[in-house]
Amino acid sequence: MASSPFTKKTLAFLRALKRNNDREWFRARKPDYEQHVRAPMVALLGQLARDLPAFAPDLVSDPRVCLFRIYRDTRFSSDKRPLKTQVAAHFPSRKFPRGEGAGLYIEISPQWLWMGGGIYMPSSTELQAIRATIAEDHRNFHRIVTASSFRASVGELAGEQLTRVPRGYPSEHPGANYLRHKQFIGGREYAAEFALRPRFYPELLSVFRGIAPLVGFLNNAIISRTNHGLTLDTPRARDWLSSVSGRASHA
Repeated sequence: MASSPFTKKTLAFLRALKRNNDREWFRARKPDYEQHVRAPMVALLGQLARDLPAFAPDLVSDPRVCLFRIYRDTRFSSDKRPLKTQVAAHFPSRKFPRGEGAGLYIEISPQWLWMGGGIYMPSSTELQAIRATIAEDHRNFHRIVTASSFRASVGELAGEQLTRVPRGYPSEHPGANYLRHKQFIGGREYAAEFALRPRFYPELLSVFRGIAPLVGFLNNAIISRTNHGLTLDTPRARDWLSSVSGRASHA
């Protein structure tokens, strides 16, 4: 990608939307949204579909899966503003059902650009699997999050943490600092205008390359210790379903 697909009109629309977060306002200007916001993001996903397989072959870059809707779900929120004021996409693993596992993420808002990845809201099952794997393989995990490529791309491992090592693990465990994590995230924030510069796409690839080993570790941990990572078109899934059916028939 020789230049960024985003333009000044992308940011101008998002900033106007923030000032006019109203369905009628948006409906009258939806063609502008499609041309200046959604279409550039779809173009970005198309380029990433060609480049991700070189370093993250399990991750999906398909607008039907990755692109977040512009409309907010306000059913259970006190904030009734109907529209999101950012354009965002996530890149999940094809080995997981929708909404599960770790992945990559990009968001362009009126004020900032954020790119990175990891796992933001792991289920209790996913978190237990990740912690168990870190406990057994903490040296490898440490190498991943202290590698020069990781540090150059996103700095340090981020995310909410417990104040103490979780129950079941000794406080003196050599991976204690990692076991306390409830989230496993790495990313970098820029001014929104960076999304318009020629350097944007090479930087995005650099960040995604740097954090891809963390995403791979997290997903492998979940798959190896749970059945959450099974999709029905894999031999492992078919074997697992056969074993479950066999147990059920003998119950």
